Amino acid sequence: MSEHPINVQREGAVATVTLHRPEVRNAFDAATIAALHTAFVELGDEAGVRCVVLAAQGPAFCAGADLRYMQQLAGFTEAQNRDDALQLARMLRAVAECPKPVIARVQGDAFAGGFGLVAACDLAVAVQTARFCLSEVKLGLIPATIMPHVLRAIGERAAQRYTLSAEVFDAATAQAIGLIHEVAEDAAALDVQVQRWSAALQNASPQALAAAKRLLAEVAHRPLGEALLADTAERIAQARASADGREGIAAFLSKRKPNWVNA
Repeated sequence: MSEHPINVQREGAVATVTLHRPEVRNAFDAATIAALHTAFVELGDEAGVRCVVLAAQGPAFCAGADLRYMQQLAGFTEAQNRDDALQLARMLRAVAECPKPVIARVQGDAFAGGFGLVAACDLAVAVQTARFCLSEVKLGLIPATIMPHVLRAIGERAAQRYTLSAEVFDAATAQAIGLIHEVAEDAAALDVQVQRWSAALQNASPQALAAAKRLLAEVAHRPLGEALLADTAERIAQARASADGREGIAAFLSKRKPNWVNA
């Protein structure tokens, strides 16, 4: 088994978190969940990091829960299972709420919890041979902890179909329902798309990206009433008055690059 369940590397302003358990198709266990949680919390606080790439080694992106881990869970009490599930839920939240944009580089299959991990990322590109499945009901389980992220990614109607049927589907279908944004022909094309997004994200204001992520998460599905109008007006007012907002406008008017580009 891999000594370290994940690897974290930095190249310039881009950090790459790589699942490093190819012998078990990068399946989750308690150590992997804890390591991912720590990595995303720390990278979110790291000033030099502008975006995070979530990748994996081997033929699969993530197969969900490790079989040995599932055997251990079968012997847990209900309270122990609840605590364990909370660790997975908190890890997924750390990915989703990371103030740095997170790109999923999906080089292989993403099943169950791996599906949820892709859904928790901001941007996702998958190689065309990747397959996806919400397989939990086949095991007598439900995709409970990942469902908030799944619903945000693919919507209620698609979630109904794929949660209940547990169908395996391809990357083209994953793109059509919104789980991934782009399909790549091969690994080289996968890296080209990741690099394209990484470059674009580094041209944007770090403050604005973090604020935009919060905006997307907190405004979705709210009724278009006075409270929402006031909330969004407050957010843009704060952005205009922020250091990055003032710098961005000044740079635009002066026809120069803002100070966060190539910072």
